[in-house]
Amino acid sequence: MRVNGTVAEGFEPVGEAFARNFELLGDRGAAVAVYRDGHRVVDLWGGTRDVDGTAPWERDTAQIVRSATKGVAAAAVLLLHQRGQLDLDAPVGGYWPEFKIAGKERTRVWHLLAHRAGVPVLDRPLTPEEAADPDLGARAVAAQAPAWEPGTDHGYHAQTYSWLTAELVRRVTGRPIGEWLAAEVTGPAGADFWLGLPEAQAARVGRVGRTEAPEATGALRVRPRRSVTEAYADPESLTRRAFAAITPLPDENAPAYRAAALPASNGMATADGLARLYASLIGRVDGGTRLFDPETVELARGERSAGPDRVLVVNTRFGLGYMLHGSASPLLAPGSFGHPGRGGALGFADPESGIAFGYVTNGFRRSVTADPRAQALVGAVKSALGQT
Repeated sequence: MRVNGTVAEGFEPVGEAFARNFELLGDRGAAVAVYRDGHRVVDLWGGTRDVDGTAPWERDTAQIVRSATKGVAAAAVLLLHQRGQLDLDAPVGGYWPEFKIAGKERTRVWHLLAHRAGVPVLDRPLTPEEAADPDLGARAVAAQAPAWEPGTDHGYHAQTYSWLTAELVRRVTGRPIGEWLAAEVTGPAGADFWLGLPEAQAARVGRVGRTEAPEATGALRVRPRRSVTEAYADPESLTRRAFAAITPLPDENAPAYRAAALPASNGMATADGLARLYASLIGRVDGGTRLFDPETVELARGERSAGPDRVLVVNTRFGLGYMLHGSASPLLAPGSFGHPGRGGALGFADPESGIAFGYVTNGFRRSVTADPRAQALVGAVKSALGQT
């Protein structure tokens, strides 16, 4: 399988790992981009643009990145704080009065970003059509009683993160979050990322689907712990209910779903778009805009939640809107911050090394956090940097 693109001197291990993802790990179509100190050092793509097609992946091919969207949405909230328009320690109800009911009166803004708000589930799940309506989604999550006292514990808000962050941004700015991101985050960064896919960009986005990793002869198969398996199998568990806050599962290839703005799950991006966005959070890309000042970077990656996750049933670590380096989300180094997309995509930044990383694929796997293909590429970046 031919790999296209460029790799700067010293980053050859990333190109080799990317090729192996197709040869050994079953990638059908994917791209990876890496920036260092604001300059692109890896820009690779290969395979087919559609998981079930034959047309080649082009340099500007984009894909849905699922929960990797959460890290981009977090940038909107943190930028509003950086500009003095939003207080992270203030009650959510101060900006969104309808939210301060049913035991959520003391919920702080930062609780939403650190998955401590206690509302990862909806007693009545929304259909995909309902979920795409920002007013209806906001009303549903505002009316929801928390599963635990907000601020006292953490659990991944897999779907409800959409309406929590989108409505907060809309209340503060008066603008839909997708529009605000385009004007204030992804536009200034020059990043190919869309929350609410414009019709003019629709032809660039490939079809995604479920794929299975090939089984290597004699390979050790790592099975999830029994407690994790049971949580996903139990329809009454917080795990199942959190991921089922939109029921039935939306068709991720449907134009209507892609045109919606769901900050938890349906951003569209190129690998370069993800990497460039994260590079812009920690520095100037090609001499352009830096989005986060150093204090905001520390807010993003300062640990706010750690330990057993009430939804994912494994140990997780979160800063403000970002997963941090740990067993559930192995990133480049302890100071890295970013977000994976379930079963595939990954974007992150590592301020100490100046690395920003983006990986997108059209073939999603069963993994919720650490995908083997993305992890192989992260390991190759470490090798290129001389890390172990």
